Amino acid sequence: MLSTRNPCNAQTTGVNLGALGYMGLGLKGLAGLVALAGLMGCGAIDRSKPGVSLAVPGSSVSNSAQSSDLTDEQRGEETIAQAAETSTDAAIAPVTVAPVTVTPVTVATGLEHPWGMAWLPDGSLLITERPGRVQWLKPGPQNGQGNPPATLKTIPGVPPLLAAGQGGLMDIALHPNFEQKPWVYFTYSDGSTEANRTKVARAKFDGEKLTDWQEIFANADAKRGTQHFGARLAWLLDDTLLVSLGDGGNPPVSFDGDLIRKQAQNLGTHFGKVLRLNADGSVPTDNPFVGQAGAKPEIWSYGHRNIQGLAVDSATGTVWATEHGSQGGDEFNRLSPGSNYGWPEVSFSKEYGSGQAISPQTSKPGLVDPLLEWTPALAPSGLTVYRDGQIPSWQGNLFAGGLRAQQVRRITVDGSGRAADVETFAFDQRVRDVRQGPDGLLYVLTDDANGKLIRLEPKLGSP
Repeated sequence: MLSTRNPCNAQTTGVNLGALGYMGLGLKGLAGLVALAGLMGCGAIDRSKPGVSLAVPGSSVSNSAQSSDLTDEQRGEETIAQAAETSTDAAIAPVTVAPVTVTPVTVATGLEHPWGMAWLPDGSLLITERPGRVQWLKPGPQNGQGNPPATLKTIPGVPPLLAAGQGGLMDIALHPNFEQKPWVYFTYSDGSTEANRTKVARAKFDGEKLTDWQEIFANADAKRGTQHFGARLAWLLDDTLLVSLGDGGNPPVSFDGDLIRKQAQNLGTHFGKVLRLNADGSVPTDNPFVGQAGAKPEIWSYGHRNIQGLAVDSATGTVWATEHGSQGGDEFNRLSPGSNYGWPEVSFSKEYGSGQAISPQTSKPGLVDPLLEWTPALAPSGLTVYRDGQIPSWQGNLFAGGLRAQQVRRITVDGSGRAADVETFAFDQRVRDVRQGPDGLLYVLTDDANGKLIRLEPKLGSP
């Protein structure tokens, strides 16, 4: 694998915009227009400065000095989230990309630390909230007066879980054949602050509630503290499920007499790994470490700190991941089965407090180097591959969310495997997740006590 530990930023390319008639949004007079010619070069974007701005006002989130996904205060009482009217907010600054203006539209507000999202076949959306709720976002009835308000409904059926620090109800994914097998998959933390673990469960959704909740995987070992659960889900093209598990936490958190982060190199535990499971939680017989003495058979790749961005390219099957570093050293990787990604033996990361290098080495034979490394930290969370969307020049590009940076980054990878961080979309709340919706548009979840779902809509013309 070609890697660039000191990657240069590529030029931002222009955009070719195709048809703009998309589900439920109705940009009048644009349907049937031919694609615009694009490819207008512009200067390289300095990673330390936002290249473009999608300022979303009305939130108050501090920009933490730490790079990892930080502990947030949890509200003491449960509230029902209220959806905002689906309309363009004139106070939100648009972004111009070549001749195309990308405008953020606030679809819903009042989401309490939302974490993941998954679209149902009818186009409605399930959203997890870290305190332990699933919200169902449904478009309002068409009334001939523009885009009607969407509604949010809390879906019952989630059992008690550990909602503390970085833990709680986290990712969500539908079974690839959901219409025939209506299973919804979840990751969550369970236990107490003194002994907890990441779990995977599935439940059936009948249109009203979750039923038949089944735990299909649990980390074999418990840990202390409420950091580094990992917990992203992604389906491979063979309908097996990838699950990321974090390394368990920062020092002084320990396990078996040593720092717990060292377990990322131990094939005998699940900490700091990406796992591959069958849909029922059983182990695929062709996993890379099946039959190896002392190794957990679920392991697919290892040497990870805390992956919270995980995506599979629907066109190629390539697996991509973004991973938290420590005080910098965040990574963008292409994952492959059986590979070791080095944490903590090699890293650009530094210790919190002292600033000392966690490892004297940033590369080592036999360990996979990242395609991109971010210092200062992005604190990456959420990742999607853009395919068959409404901006053709973005085809095959990746979009990575950032918690600390409060941004979404557009990433390109060329035919030789060289990656470039080419464009920045900035918000004023932490970005927890970014996904492509069934309408071909990008959707962003912001992590806040009053979190938002934001849709990025392309329009013709300059601002």
